[in-house]
Amino acid sequence: MLTLPDSLRDAFKDPLGSVTTDADALLAAAAETAAAHADPVEDAIDVNDAIVANDAPIIAVGDVVTYHLREAGRVPDVAVIDGQTEREAVRKEIETVLSAADVRRISATNSAASMSADLLSALAAALAAEEPTWIEVTGEEDLATLPAILAAPDGASVVYGQPGEGMVRVPVTPETRAEARELFEALDGDIGAAYDALGVDPSDR
Repeated sequence: MLTLPDSLRDAFKDPLGSVTTDADALLAAAAETAAAHADPVEDAIDVNDAIVANDAPIIAVGDVVTYHLREAGRVPDVAVIDGQTEREAVRKEIETVLSAADVRRISATNSAASMSADLLSALAAALAAEEPTWIEVTGEEDLATLPAILAAPDGASVVYGQPGEGMVRVPVTPETRAEARELFEALDGDIGAAYDALGVDPSDR
């Protein structure tokens, strides 16, 4: 449906947020983002409650970041995994931990440097689900960060891996969504159909 043109490859290498190797610090920052965008909730007694009560999910893109968040005690609300890291199979330890997670799982097919309608609709379904939902991709999930930012609510955090550096956390705000939208709409393909598959009306974003 959408593909990454060669002319944009360098633009997609720059991290969209801060880079860290500390999963606990990342989760604390995600909780602060959720709390900052939360409506007052009677039973939200701390920032971690705000994540649950105000529907500000954590979305992980990639097996390694999903593993690190899981090991830090946080099951991502949505994860997009493909059994690979930097185009090689993940370590057995990572595969075992991710396979053991008690989450709903849905499947999608997606080629490298592209976004299929299958992946976009799976993201929409996962974000709408009431329980943690992980998308198991046949192919690659390398561009899933952008549609995740576009479809997630304000206050959410999208986390993905920056090769050789660590984890990138993107707080979902009008500003970061606008940046993601600019990159998304620069891809080759039917942008309107891609928004439809994602369940997003760009005029509302």
